[in-house]
Amino acid sequence: MISFQVNDMTCGHCVSTITKAVKAEDATATLRFDLAAHRVDIEAGQADAADLSEAIKQAGYAPVQIDGANASNGPGTAPAPKGCCCG
Repeated sequence: MISFQVNDMTCGHCVSTITKAVKAEDATATLRFDLAAHRVDIEAGQADAADLSEAIKQAGYAPVQIDGANASNGPGTAPAPKGCCCG
């Protein structure tokens, strides 16, 4: 299980956008969202954490890998988020 904190994920539209981005990278991935906690857990089929993180970044969000995994998402590495359509 690969988990990300995505603080700029705020609504169902964000969930949909992230799901599409992850599925484009790994069609067999299973995602579980906790919108209130801004967390996404991904059971990857083929992609690794770096690939999934990049897919989420390309969708306009700033994922930070959690659960003690070695993330390459340190300060200053994530692009500025586009923000949610809901404000």
